[in-house]
Amino acid sequence: MKNDDIIRFNSVTEIFSALGIDKPKHPLIGVVDARVFNTKNDDYINVKTLTNLYCVILKDGDCGMQYGRNQYDFEEGVLRFLAPNQVVTVTESEDSSYGFVLFFHPDLIRNFPLGQEIDRYSFFDYAVHEALHLSHKEEKILIDCVKNIELELNENIDKHSQELLVSNLQLLLNYSKRFYERQFITRANNNSDVVSKVEQALKRYYQEKKQLENGLPSTKYFAEEVNLSANYLSDLLKKETGKNTKEHVDDYVVNMAKNQLLNSSENVSEIAFNLGFNYPHYFSRLFKKKTGETPNEFRAKHYN
Repeated sequence: MKNDDIIRFNSVTEIFSALGIDKPKHPLIGVVDARVFNTKNDDYINVKTLTNLYCVILKDGDCGMQYGRNQYDFEEGVLRFLAPNQVVTVTESEDSSYGFVLFFHPDLIRNFPLGQEIDRYSFFDYAVHEALHLSHKEEKILIDCVKNIELELNENIDKHSQELLVSNLQLLLNYSKRFYERQFITRANNNSDVVSKVEQALKRYYQEKKQLENGLPSTKYFAEEVNLSANYLSDLLKKETGKNTKEHVDDYVVNMAKNQLLNSSENVSEIAFNLGFNYPHYFSRLFKKKTGETPNEFRAKHYN
């Protein structure tokens, strides 16, 4: 098999079959002991894989995953999340002495509130090096959540089964969200450096007039500037400053617009294009949202 090939798994059953373990107790969710992956001769080592499943991984030692061209190693227990249709390369790694890998299909949660809220758990789109580092107490809490899921999977399926499985799954995700917020706090010094770098990158973007060719700077642009995933950066900024990446850009652009409205004779359309807007009405809408006034109203009120 060429390394460029991608192996696709469409169900929990296909994953279990590939691992050589008994079929899952439920077709839409399954838990695997992390030690099942303790092999050096696995057919899937250094091979790209893709699933249409959500995946939650708790593993000690080397995380054993490659994200893009980068390889990352961890010396302590970490929690890692994967969303459907993410391409992952599993690399040869140290054996894990404990942990779990939880798979669940989007259909499991589709008819529950979690199905509408899953995007709130933005850590499913974090990069490998943004994994959650857990204390022993936090690990135990998450492992207990998974044990409750396993207990339910071992019961006979009835009309309450899916609701209980989803409830325990959401509890696991809510604890994970809490623990990620703790990690943002404990890494405050590093985070303040990131905030500063984003602010500098934003100023530099407009100083170099990149907006004239590329339009408004995107969240992806800043994520690449600071070597973080777009979701992780937005969540970090929100925790540190109360504003996500887009809100930082919007505030900066509106402040620039105020200066141009009061210190130039250019009309609103010209100012909008200078700031990187393709359509002036988008600029006017943002300006009014932020200031309570249209650009022309602001100019008439404050221009001397």
